[in-house]
Amino acid sequence: MSSTHHDGDHGHADHGWRALAAQSAICGALGLGAVAWRDLGPGAPTWVFELLVLGGCLAGGWEAAEEAWHSVRHHRRIDVHLLMLLAAAGAWSVGQPLEGLLLLFLFSAAGAMEHYALDRTRRAVDALMAGAPTHARRADGSLVAVAELRAGDRILLLPGDRVPADARVAEGSTEADESTLTGESVPVPKRPGDELLAGTLNGSGRLVATVLRAEAESSVQRILRLIREAQARKAPSQRLIDTWGGTYAAGVILASAGFLLWLLHGGAPFVADGAGQVASDGALYRAMTLLVVMSPCALVLSIPSAVLAAIASGARRGILFRGGAAVERLAEVEVICFDKTGTLTRGEPAVVGHRCEPAEDEPAALAALAALGAASSHPLSRSVASWCATRGVLPTAPDDFESVVGEGLAGRVGGRLWRMGKRGFVGAPEPRERAEEGLGSEVWVSDGRTWMQVRLRDAVRTESRPMLAALAARGIRCVMLTGDKSGAAAKAAAEIGMPEVAAGLKPWDKVERIRTYAAQGRVVAMVGDGINDAPSLAAADVAVAMGGRGSDAAKETSDILLVDDRLDKLVDAHDLSLRTHRVIRQNLAISLGTVVLMALLTVARGVPLPVGVIAHEGSTVLVCLNGLRLLARPRR
Repeated sequence: MSSTHHDGDHGHADHGWRALAAQSAICGALGLGAVAWRDLGPGAPTWVFELLVLGGCLAGGWEAAEEAWHSVRHHRRIDVHLLMLLAAAGAWSVGQPLEGLLLLFLFSAAGAMEHYALDRTRRAVDALMAGAPTHARRADGSLVAVAELRAGDRILLLPGDRVPADARVAEGSTEADESTLTGESVPVPKRPGDELLAGTLNGSGRLVATVLRAEAESSVQRILRLIREAQARKAPSQRLIDTWGGTYAAGVILASAGFLLWLLHGGAPFVADGAGQVASDGALYRAMTLLVVMSPCALVLSIPSAVLAAIASGARRGILFRGGAAVERLAEVEVICFDKTGTLTRGEPAVVGHRCEPAEDEPAALAALAALGAASSHPLSRSVASWCATRGVLPTAPDDFESVVGEGLAGRVGGRLWRMGKRGFVGAPEPRERAEEGLGSEVWVSDGRTWMQVRLRDAVRTESRPMLAALAARGIRCVMLTGDKSGAAAKAAAEIGMPEVAAGLKPWDKVERIRTYAAQGRVVAMVGDGINDAPSLAAADVAVAMGGRGSDAAKETSDILLVDDRLDKLVDAHDLSLRTHRVIRQNLAISLGTVVLMALLTVARGVPLPVGVIAHEGSTVLVCLNGLRLLARPRR
């Protein structure tokens, strides 16, 4: 069964399952109509029955005929589609048209299901491109296309501008939001001499910067290129039958033709009498029986039935497999790389403690904290403002508001001038208790007489530690890949229970790490949530994204989505993949075993066509039922 329609015809392949499903439904409906008409009795005109069966075969075999013609015409290759058509024709030739229709119905239904399962894996990743600026502002204020920028050009960046190209700050200072590249939500201070990366967001400062690299070599384009290269290396899910289906089909056709000639040479009759009725011991009957029993319906369904059941089972548990390749590949993973912020942690700093001196002035300090925090888009400011709201302190608009790049905020609240931000900026004394390094941070507010310290912490997902322990028990190596500093990353890893850490990484560094593991012959999975994780997700053999808070780029690059952001579902997904592997092996044994046994009996002794059809269809039903076992939730 092919997982694509025609090479290069992506648009058709993406929506081909709808046409296949419609054709299969028409085929089944006409087949049921033919059975109902036949059961009306001897008085029912036979031409209506034959017309219904013919229409069903045309509907069910249309896609197979297109594929067979395409394969023969463009590739000079006989494939399983032609074999199915010949098997259906063989059933007609020996007086069993309904069996031919059933073969085509099952074949078209399997194709529709497989195309549907793989449809979601063929979307382009364009989230980064959508955020990339198309024009830049030169230092003199004139606009120019980003593609025309060259190294050495001087550009002007106003507050809120997205950096159009990699550049170095020449004049001014600001805070840059680099979350699209590093995943870390805290803006990074930029001073003259610091590097600005394309695609990042300028804060409140006015900058003049010198372009370092042309657009083609910028950070945004580099990330996009990494995604495209990695996706190009990722072939679609290849089924066992795709590998040797052509050889199998040609072999069955030659074997049936050779068997027919051998029987004729031995004196077996071609037909029983002049009326043209095929004899059960005739050469044509036995040759067509061989063609029917060797038709690969059970074989082509043995893998898709298991894979599609696994996809449905995963969806029930909040695990979205985007195609069969992810189901099959996850069981083989040896190394899993994790992003930190937003993946192993929740990515939302929460207040864990505070202290105010003097204590009796806490209401005024909270009012200032709420007002200044609500006036800023900084993640820590938002968290502090939300915390104040939970304490019943609603924000007011501060007077004389000022944002000091890299330091904090200032403004008058309640007639007093307050500063909020770093300890040095607000002029507070050294505290007795500091925010913990790794997952902690702190915000200060002071008016010179009163000061308040608020400690925040990015909470670890409660399921992170048991999830890591479960994966380690299976012999899977777990690694944290983060853009955070090494000291903070190490402390966070110790709390989470992560055995291995690589810190201070840019997106391309993460990709190189993954490629290094792959070069060692290991199957690698990547778990992430942000746009910055998209290249490494694309480079991994299996990409897992957080479906709730994950960015569009991460979701579109992923093979597996954890819909409710629960990391313990990764263990469930691995269990499901392992079970699917076992079911696939069982199905292949059933389907191939039936084909071999029935073929030997047909050649050695002859098998009545109804017996051959029962064995053939019985194995088909059996592999489907075996695949459906995956829908059941296993006991832990």
